[in-house]
Amino acid sequence: MKKLSIVIPVYYNELSLPLLFTELLEIEKKLRSKNVELELIFVDDGSGDNSLHELLKIKKQHKNTKVIKLTRNFGVVHASKIGIQFVTGDCFLILAADLQDPPSIIPEMVDRWINGVKFVVCVREERDDPIVSKIFSNIYYKLIRYFVIKDYPIGGFDMALMDRDLLPYLLNSSKSLYTPVLIYWLGFKPEILPYKRQKRTQGRSRWTFRKKIIAAIDSILGFSVAPLRLASLIGIMVSLGSFIYAAWILINAVLGRTEVPGFATIAVLISFLTGVIIFILSVIGEYLWRIFIEINKRPESVIDEIY
Repeated sequence: MKKLSIVIPVYYNELSLPLLFTELLEIEKKLRSKNVELELIFVDDGSGDNSLHELLKIKKQHKNTKVIKLTRNFGVVHASKIGIQFVTGDCFLILAADLQDPPSIIPEMVDRWINGVKFVVCVREERDDPIVSKIFSNIYYKLIRYFVIKDYPIGGFDMALMDRDLLPYLLNSSKSLYTPVLIYWLGFKPEILPYKRQKRTQGRSRWTFRKKIIAAIDSILGFSVAPLRLASLIGIMVSLGSFIYAAWILINAVLGRTEVPGFATIAVLISFLTGVIIFILSVIGEYLWRIFIEINKRPESVIDEIY
């Protein structure tokens, strides 16, 4: 039999886990009819609720299940990368535990894989999310398409089935790379399956605005030199403008056409130029920080227990 491994990062999902497991059991029945067995890999990313207790209950009911407990919360990207280290299947996918990405689409993804497709992507055509989240997501994916990957799905994706051939690239990836962008960046031709992202009904999302901003920065700076070049372009334009303005002031002062600007003009110019310098140094600092992360010996995440 072929095997599908599903990696599921878990963070404060005690309410949704029983419902998720029920759906996964139904999916397992459908997969068996396709001669495919199911492996479940749960990663408890430092949950402070009873998620681990629910995972151990699932472990007792489903033999082919692994539960990895991390020492604390390291984030969904790092938890996912820990999970894929335990993948033994011929193909694998990363599934959210909150049921917003419907597991019911998995059998169709497996069908595409059986037919020879190495990379099957579920693209969100609609999303039942708050308006602020929709606006931020729209801006984020437009930036990704502009700076990183021109054909990146406009609605984004979190759910993708990958052949085992893609596994080494994820295992050996850098610490700060955002996994969904990396998967698409690899260049394997994707087969698209549209779906509607469901509204969360159990618990509350821990995917905070701060985490979204960090993910956006990692996505752009991790795959593109465009921000650094943009900072250089801004510096060149400001410098050129400053020289032109200085020449204009000097010529008019020599010819007596105007008075030399006073304190207000100088203060505004200094403030503006200082802001530009800080912006450019910040961009450079972000790139330097990523170099530092790669060369130090700090682990991406730490495993506490393996069940």
